Amino acid sequence: MASGFGRLLGGTLLASLVFGGTAFACELKIGSPAVLSGPAAQWGLALRGALEFVAKETMAEERLVIDGTPCTVTPVVIDSKYTAEGAASAMNALAAEGIKVVVGAVGSPEVTGMKPVANRNRMVAMVNSFAKDAIGPQWPNVFHIGPGPSGWAAPIIDKGLELYDFDKVAIVAPNDQGGTDIASVNAQIFTEKGVTAVEEYYQRGTTNFAPIVTRLLAADPGAVDLASSPAGDAGIIVKQLRQAGFTGPIFRLGGPGTEEIGRVAGGLNVLQDFLWFEPVAMDDNLRALEQKHVELMGGPRPENSDFFRWVYAARMMIKAVQAAQTVDDSEKIAEAMRALPVDDEHIGAGHWIGQSFFGINQELSYPFAIGVIQGGEQKDFIRAEAVSEG
Repeated sequence: MASGFGRLLGGTLLASLVFGGTAFACELKIGSPAVLSGPAAQWGLALRGALEFVAKETMAEERLVIDGTPCTVTPVVIDSKYTAEGAASAMNALAAEGIKVVVGAVGSPEVTGMKPVANRNRMVAMVNSFAKDAIGPQWPNVFHIGPGPSGWAAPIIDKGLELYDFDKVAIVAPNDQGGTDIASVNAQIFTEKGVTAVEEYYQRGTTNFAPIVTRLLAADPGAVDLASSPAGDAGIIVKQLRQAGFTGPIFRLGGPGTEEIGRVAGGLNVLQDFLWFEPVAMDDNLRALEQKHVELMGGPRPENSDFFRWVYAARMMIKAVQAAQTVDDSEKIAEAMRALPVDDEHIGAGHWIGQSFFGINQELSYPFAIGVIQGGEQKDFIRAEAVSEG
C-alpha cells in the first residue's frame, strides 16, 4: 500500500514539474562573451543591457513558445576582457553549461577567439566585429550584426568631404586585429575617394598617447580618423590633438561611443568638427523603444547606442529559436535564421548581405545614421538607408 502511494506521489510530483512550471519545462539560455572591463567596457555593457531587456520582453510578451509552453530566457554573460583568450575562455565556460545559443561578442579579437569554440561545440552565434573575416563559409552557424565599415564608411566620408576641404587623413587604431582590420578598410575607402591615407597604430592598453599624437601631427593630415580605438582612448587622443593645435575634422569610422569620447575629451566644444557612424537613426520608433526599456527595466537604456543593434540581434535570435521550435539544436536555429526576413518593429527593415565581402550571406544590414558635430554644435542625425547587395 505504501509503495503504491509512493509511486502515485512520485508520478504527481513529476507531472507538476513537467506541466506546472514553465521555468522547468522550457528555458533558453543565451550565452554572451562580453567585454565588461577596461576602456571598451561601454560596448559590452550595452550588449549585456540589450540581452537583459530582450529576455524580459520575450517573457513578458510570451514571444518564445515551444510546443505550447512559454519559455523563460536567461542571459549568461561572462567578461571576455576584449581579448581572444578571454573570449575563448568565456565560450568554453558557456559550452560547459550546455549553452548552444550565443549573442556577442563585440570586437574582432574576441570574435577571433570565440569562433573555433562555437564550431567545435556546435553553437549558433550572432557576433559584431568589424574584422575582415568576422564571418565566412568556414563558420556556417555564425551570423553578423553588421554592416561593418565596408558598408557605411563611404557615405560618411562623402559627407565629410562635402563639409570640409582635406586631401590627407591620418588613421589611428590599436595594433591588434580589432584595430588593423577596420583601419585598413577605412584607408582603402578614403583612397578610393581621392584622399591620401596614412595609418598609425598603438599598443592596446596604452595610457601615454603623447608620442602617438606627435606622430599623427608629423604626417600633416587635414583630417584624422579614430577608426575603432576604444572610446576612452579616442577621447584622450582628441583632447591632445586639439591641445596641440589640430583644427581639422575628426572621423570616428569604427563604432559608436561619441558621448564617452566627448566626456573624456572635455565636451562638444573640444570635439569641434566630428563625424561618426551611429548604429541607428533616432526617430519616434526608437524613442518608443527607449520608453519601453524604462517601463520594463525601471531605468534608462545603456548609454552606448550599440544597445539598439544588440536588441535587433537578440530579437532575431529569439525569432529563429521560435521558428525552429528548439532551444538547443543549433543547426535548426541557424537554418531558421537564414529564412527570416531582416526586420525589427522599432529599428526597421533591412537586408541579408555579406556574400560579396565575406563569402556568406549572413550579415544583417539595417538603416543607420551619420552623426555630425560642427563648430562644437551637434547637428541632426542624417539617416542612411540599409545597404543591400541586390
